[in-house]
Amino acid sequence: MRILLVEDDKSTATFVVRGLSEAGNVCDWLADGQDGLFQATREDYDVIIADRMLPGLDGLAMIRAIRAAGNRTPVIFLTAIGGVDDRVEGLDAGADDYLVKPFAFSELLARVNALGRRPPVQQVQTVLKVYDLELDLVTRTARRGGQQIDLLPKEFTLLEVLMRNAGRVVTRTMLLERVWDFHFDPQTSVVETHVSRLRAKIDKPFPISLLQTIKNAGYSLRGPR
Repeated sequence: MRILLVEDDKSTATFVVRGLSEAGNVCDWLADGQDGLFQATREDYDVIIADRMLPGLDGLAMIRAIRAAGNRTPVIFLTAIGGVDDRVEGLDAGADDYLVKPFAFSELLARVNALGRRPPVQQVQTVLKVYDLELDLVTRTARRGGQQIDLLPKEFTLLEVLMRNAGRVVTRTMLLERVWDFHFDPQTSVVETHVSRLRAKIDKPFPISLLQTIKNAGYSLRGPR
């Protein structure tokens, strides 16, 4: 693994770097919180180990800034500040683990390895976009070209399914299952009716049509080629 150590105590840093290297890891060491923030947001690491009391920028502020930048690299605080409230504060700041000095290196290594085995954090997609059409899954709103589009609940779900499969053909059967939870054909025009209503809202007021009917196949939402 590639590990970033931000620790201003030279003897502690030398001890940790040597132990991590002997265990087969690559470890970069910095002694300043501001430098640590810059390095963490510029390079890719598997784990970050940080002291709380650092020159330049303290450990809490450094980790908060790393998280604010969207960096989800696992972090272990390695510090002499070990009260319950201090540990809670460190974890709330964005750390994944907290180890108090003095410490056993074998425990630090075990914790590093445990964090390194975690699968990468997947970013949850909250806004779908096809050409100039946007669907916000959190606020449940739709916009095209910056203009808000009012959708009924089923229309929103229908558009979400089509946008998640942008550029691909979505069959009538797939829409019945994913939008209406039908696992049989109800022998109605419910799909066609809702597609027509959706098209009237997302396409007809605009010069370019995105929702295409694919003959004998289904529907496809795609931008202009």
